[in-house]
Amino acid sequence: MTVARDVLKQWVIDALQRSGGEAHLISVARDIWTHHESDLREAGDLFFSWQYDMRWACTALRSEGVVEPASKSGVWTLAIAANT
Repeated sequence: MTVARDVLKQWVIDALQRSGGEAHLISVARDIWTHHESDLREAGDLFFSWQYDMRWACTALRSEGVVEPASKSGVWTLAIAANT
């Protein structure tokens, strides 16, 4: 499987949904690794940058209104519309 950087946006949403709509960024990373380890291992250079790219994905989701603004505690929260 070829993994494009943009797929991480959906993986972030999926991880947040599995955690009830909010999670600390470490928990999101753990969830993505748990569910997509083999995809990431086969992703070429993305394997070495996926945790940075996961943060980029969350920033993009914030600008799209899918994720709430950043919290100081590192908790990512889905916007209500994305949580349904």
